[in-house]
Parts: sequence; C-alpha cells; structure tokens
Amino acid sequence: MENKQALSGKSKISYGLGAVGKDMVYMLSASYVLYYFQDILGVSAVAMGIILLGARVFDAFNDPIMGVIVAKTKTRWGKFRPWLMIGTLTNAVVLIAMFSAPPTLSPAGITAYAAITYILWGVTYTMMDIPYWSMIPAFTEGGREREGLTTLARSCAGVGSAIVTIVTMIAVQALGKTFAGASASAQTIERVGFQYFTYIVAALFIVFITLTCVNIKEKSTADMQTASVGQMFKALVQNDQTMTVVIVIVLINCSIYITSNLVIYFFKYDFGGTGWYNSYTLFNTFGGAIQILSMMLFYPVLRKWFNSIRIFYISLGMAILGYASLLFLAFTNMNSVFALFIPGFLIFAANGMLSVLTTVFLANTVDYGELKNNRRDESVIFSMQTFVVKLASGVAAFIASLSLQIFNLNSDSTTAAEQVVDFSANVAQSAKIGLRMTMALVPIAGLFVALLWFRKKYILTDEKVEEIAAQVKAKRG
Repeated sequence: MENKQALSGKSKISYGLGAVGKDMVYMLSASYVLYYFQDILGVSAVAMGIILLGARVFDAFNDPIMGVIVAKTKTRWGKFRPWLMIGTLTNAVVLIAMFSAPPTLSPAGITAYAAITYILWGVTYTMMDIPYWSMIPAFTEGGREREGLTTLARSCAGVGSAIVTIVTMIAVQALGKTFAGASASAQTIERVGFQYFTYIVAALFIVFITLTCVNIKEKSTADMQTASVGQMFKALVQNDQTMTVVIVIVLINCSIYITSNLVIYFFKYDFGGTGWYNSYTLFNTFGGAIQILSMMLFYPVLRKWFNSIRIFYISLGMAILGYASLLFLAFTNMNSVFALFIPGFLIFAANGMLSVLTTVFLANTVDYGELKNNRRDESVIFSMQTFVVKLASGVAAFIASLSLQIFNLNSDSTTAAEQVVDFSANVAQSAKIGLRMTMALVPIAGLFVALLWFRKKYILTDEKVEEIAAQVKAKRG
C-alpha cells in the first residue's frame, strides 16, 4: 500500500481531477436545475422550491446511511473507490435524464419528472461524494499535510465549479442553436442546449473520477468495529466540534447559494439587455477566476501570516462587506456590469477561502472525535458535509423560488432566438428592487449568524489540532 505521507504528483493530480469533475456536476445541478425546470419548462416556482427542499429532507436519512455503508465496505479495492465509481456512473446517467425532460409531458407530469430525477440525483451524488471526501483523513495525519491535500482538492473543485459557471449559458446557446436550429424559440434553444451540454459534463465527470480511482491507492487502516446508524448519530451528536462546523457550513452555503440561484434571474430580468447572457458570462468569468485565485493564491499567502481561524474571520468579513456593497448598488442605476465586480470580488474571494477552511475544520474533527469517543468515523462525518451542503442548496433554492413567485419572474417568451428580446423590459421596478434585496440582505444575516456561532463554539486551533494528532498517533501505538 502507498504510504500516505508519500503521495506522488500523479496521485495528487488524479485526486484533484476528481474534484474538478464532481463539482462540474454539482454546480450544474445547484445553479441551473431551478432555472431549467421553472423558467424553461414552466414548472411552478413554489413547486420547484418544495421539490428541492423535500429532496434535502430525504437526504437527512439517506446520507448518514450511505456513510455507514461506506464504513462497512471491505473489498480488494478498498472501501472508498468502489462506491466512488458506482456513484459516478449512476449519477452521470441521472444527470443526463434530469436535463433531458420530455417537453411533451403535462404540467403535472413534468413536475413529477423533476421531483423523481432530482431525488435520484441526490441519492447517487451522495454515493460518490461521501467516499471522495472521506479519503482525506485516510491519506493524512493532520496539520499542514491534511490542509495541503484539502486545499488542492478544494482548489480543483473551484476550477470545476468555475468552468460550469462561466461556460454554461454560452455553451447552451451555441449547442441549442446547432441542434434545435436558429429559428427555434428561445426556450426550445435553451432546453436543447442544456441537454447536449449535460452530455459533455457527464462524460468529463466519468473520465476524471476514473483517473482518481485508478491512480489513488487507499492506505491500510486498523480494523475498527462498525457502528449502527443509531450509534453513528449518537457519535456525531457527541462530537461537538463536528456539529459546530456542520452548522457553520449550512449557514455559509445557504447564504452563498441564494445568490447563485438568483444571479441568472438578475441578469435576465433586471440587468437585462438583448445579450444578457453575455454580461452574465462576463461576470461569472471574473468571479470564477477570483474564486480560483483565492484558493490557490490568496489563501496560501494569508496562511503564511495568519492561522486558519483568523483567515476564516477575514473571509467572513469580506463576504459580508461584499453583500453590503451589493445592497448599496441596489439603490443606484446599475447600467454597467463592471460596477458589480466590486461586490463580486469580495464575495467570490471569500467563498473560495471559506470552502477550503470549512473542509479543513471538518477534517480536523475526525481526530478530535477519535480521541474523545474512541471511534474514527471519517465516512460518517463527511457524509454530514455532503448532507449539509445539499441541505443548504435546498433551503436556498426554496427561498429563491419563493422570491421568484412573489416578484413574478419567469419567461413566457416563445419568440425565435434570432428576434431581439429584452426580458427585463416588462419587469416592474419594485420586483427588481425586491430581487436585489433578497440577494443581499438574507446572505448578510446568515453570514453574521455563522460568525457568532463559530466564534462561540469552535475550539480546534492550529496548536490544538497538532496536539490531538500527536495524541491519536501515540494512542494507536
């Protein structure tokens, strides 16, 4: 078996590519499933909100069970890689089905189709995501070593998210016009474009995860007793630091995802213009680049001068300041996309660093739990990360869908794509202001609560983590 302190460059690259692939898939679903079914296929915004939130409630039972299954798995290929591959293949198939909804279905039929495919997508994503992140503590002993692998994986995940965020609408328009014809309606072009774009994302996803499974070798671990689901929940409750980080992740991701769900509606129905998706792409290109830089450059530089907890506070402060500046812009005449680069820089940079830090903090709680509860439950703890990230996306989508219903933002255009359409022309100014305030005020409140909760509850400083890692190593003999 490969020594966990001697991961080759090939292994690290392969692990990073897996993160690229899986976050391309996640971002496509998290940012566009509401838009696809509500704006393109006409499903009620409230119905979509209930579906997205209901799927997350279902995950409350599914994710920890999957964590237990992974923990119990024993094969010649290890316990992580078999589920990583199975989850990837099934999730890719479901993803394609989800974005290939038959347009001939009745309104009730298309709503049921959205519910079934989205729930199946969540189940199969869990099968892949839990073993992927659970491998981090298996390859590291804590401290800077674990932080380095986590930073690499999160940086690559940011690249995957950024790729989808940047190219989706441009690719959808190009593919839609190619396969549906330039004379088709705007909605038909987007529907067909999403279908073919999903084929590409799913194929890349399978290729990248296959490289991860082939080139990453799991280390040998001590044979530990496997707990029941009830015992696992008890262990999680007893690990106060895991629960602290879980709550922080929910609050931060919910705040960020509200914005990511609504930003496409902002550009289409508020910022407007006949080429709104070009402005949307330009903004996301800038934001995606900043997010990647924050993980690969800003965070390592700050890490030389500050400890991880101090950087966490800095990042939360940047995000809150970014949303405050967005709120200020909501009461001005925003006629240039470049004005949005100011809040965009602060929010995207903060999000990049926070995604790395929360994963590091969660990984640190594995050693803490082993020392406190005499169990090493990395699979179950990281199943909580999978669950809470999806829970946050569900809550955020529900809030976003309610705002869309209240502000009556949806597309009823059946004009050909080659005709000039400005979707913002018929939207009331009050609806635009309401959309802007939802994108700013709710995230500010969520981030502020996360700051207070973390400051009160989290105790795993860098020094404490090193001390616990040494104690765990000594305990193992």
